[in-house]
Amino acid sequence: MRVLHVVSDTDRRGAQVFATDLDAALRHLGHHGRAVALVPGRVGGLDLPVLGSRWPALGTLRALRDAMADADVTVAHGSSTGPACAVAGPGRPFVYRQISDSRFWAPTLPKRWRVRIVLARARRVVALSEFNRAELIDWIGVRPDRIVVVPNGVSASRFLPASGPARAAARKSLGLDPDAPVIACTNALVPEKGTDAVIRAVATIPEAVLVVAGDGPERDALERLADAVAPGRVRFLGSVDDATTLYHATDIVVLASRGGDAMPASLIEAGLCGLPVVSTEVGAIPEVVVDGVTGFVCPPGDDAAITTRLASLVAEPGDRARMGTSARSHCLARYEIGVVAARWADVLSTVITEARGPA
Repeated sequence: MRVLHVVSDTDRRGAQVFATDLDAALRHLGHHGRAVALVPGRVGGLDLPVLGSRWPALGTLRALRDAMADADVTVAHGSSTGPACAVAGPGRPFVYRQISDSRFWAPTLPKRWRVRIVLARARRVVALSEFNRAELIDWIGVRPDRIVVVPNGVSASRFLPASGPARAAARKSLGLDPDAPVIACTNALVPEKGTDAVIRAVATIPEAVLVVAGDGPERDALERLADAVAPGRVRFLGSVDDATTLYHATDIVVLASRGGDAMPASLIEAGLCGLPVVSTEVGAIPEVVVDGVTGFVCPPGDDAAITTRLASLVAEPGDRARMGTSARSHCLARYEIGVVAARWADVLSTVITEARGPA
């Protein structure tokens, strides 16, 4: 089958990276495909063909229509790709991948109706978890028979636990103390990710260092906060093309999400690297991070709980090692891209068969 993957832009973010990984995994299974972006990204990072200079725009719409016509099925990977495919490809089968928390991003009735209209045009909607499936049914009003659950996936070959020499090399390359406890967060620097709470938590753990990978409109404010409450102990890396070096230099990964996340790939990457995670009970995060087993899950907005859990893991290297080992086993079994791609192949084959009708 010929599969077109459509992402919103060329920024290196979760949905975009997943689309390119899924494209590669499906081609490994013998299928044909390509990934394209609607428009260029703000910071870039992915080398993808771009359909237009802006969206919405007539030229971009025409380019998307032509691309969809050359494929047996199109996958719209979240965000603006759903409306784009719904408008550009009437009669062309597409599958929409829901990448975010429906209640968070569509809180009002008008927004829910707009989302419902777009998703009604998709042959299937792929939810990342049963939690997200229930939200699509109860909150958005998607028909249950149109929803399929396929979790997020990450290429395990890129994310391996660090050996002793690899850990030392990673810390040296980032200019980090070889012995200091290192906490990392890798996410967009926007209010809902809770990076400010992480900075304040690290400020209360004097032996710890925080490394922040990611960019966004909150960066300047977060840098000022770090200078005020934890001077010299917070490093901002900006957007990174490959987070492996960061994970190899790290002891603990944290995401203090306040809402909007469905199943963050960064937490799966951390687990595959054998790292414990401290995060919040948002979306399907409790499925990725098993509380007390592969890390800790705190109530969203409970900054004190985030601080307590981070401090406990900093103080207990044995707990970090035990949880990291469990995290890798857990993520390998459920979220490795090869396992996930096989499930996607089944979904897409079914959609193509239905679109073609009786033989």
